[in-house]
Amino acid sequence: MGQFSRFLVAVAVALLPVIGAAGGGGARDRGTRYAGVFSFGDSLTDTGNSLCLAATRKGPSSRPPYGETFFRRPTGRASDGRLVVDFIAEALGVPHPTPYLAGKSAEDFRRGVNFAVGGATALGPDFFKSRGLKPFVPVSFTNQATWFKNVLQLLASVHNRTRIMASSLFIVGEIGVNDYLVAFAENTTVEEARAFVPHIVGAVRSVVTEVIAAGARTVLVPGMIPLGCEPQLLALDQSSDHDPASGCIKPLNDLAELHNRALNGMLRELRRANPRTAILYADLYGAVADLIASPRKYGTHACASNHQPPANHQLSPDLVFSVDLRV
Repeated sequence: MGQFSRFLVAVAVALLPVIGAAGGGGARDRGTRYAGVFSFGDSLTDTGNSLCLAATRKGPSSRPPYGETFFRRPTGRASDGRLVVDFIAEALGVPHPTPYLAGKSAEDFRRGVNFAVGGATALGPDFFKSRGLKPFVPVSFTNQATWFKNVLQLLASVHNRTRIMASSLFIVGEIGVNDYLVAFAENTTVEEARAFVPHIVGAVRSVVTEVIAAGARTVLVPGMIPLGCEPQLLALDQSSDHDPASGCIKPLNDLAELHNRALNGMLRELRRANPRTAILYADLYGAVADLIASPRKYGTHACASNHQPPANHQLSPDLVFSVDLRV
């Protein structure tokens, strides 16, 4: 098993108790409670949509070593094996959600849909254009929300849409990493990137509100990872402002923590407004930080980050999930 797969297992282990709290009871209860999984996000969740888009189909996840330890072929997942959403679906006893761009009929989507695309942003192109920035891929949460509406219409024509929505687990995110990376690719400062936080959290709120309006009864919202611990960003960083305990870039982790505080505040508001819906927060920051602090617990070792990137190196989308998995 590659190091990234171990990371995914660690994150999945952290998330399943959260889902179980909403499902009530043990694994068997959870498996019968949920009929499928609907997910939105970026490469942490993309299980094949990137292979269907012209802008991304030739990306790293289309070539080995991606997919080699489980599927035995690249599947569009930015991993050598399964993603968190795969582990969650398997633990719940439901099918892997169908990538939206690979589905054709209502039957394809009846047991779940994956709208995530590797490199996707929470914010749309107009937001970035107004700031002289350009996203890595032409997909944002706005596109994924439109795809969700298309699925709703398709399901309504054949199946009991209300029942499907109420009996499915919705995973909204992780999203936002690429929004910040787009900014950093154009030398935006961390302080300037902090202004993105309310806009990104607002985009997440919009999607969560939309799925609740469609009938979702359980919504899981993963938070931001510790940006300052990402190996490629560490390699590119020339500052000395690192946390002495973890070696991570402190200002970037501070940004991630600010993001998560704002996200949690927004989710508290939605819980008050929607008391009949279980709106759950998944602490990805804590899961990754624990992996970094105690790597042997997960059967791996701390990532080395003292290598220097090529002179022409540029930031790429979803850096956290596009590392060389053969280390």
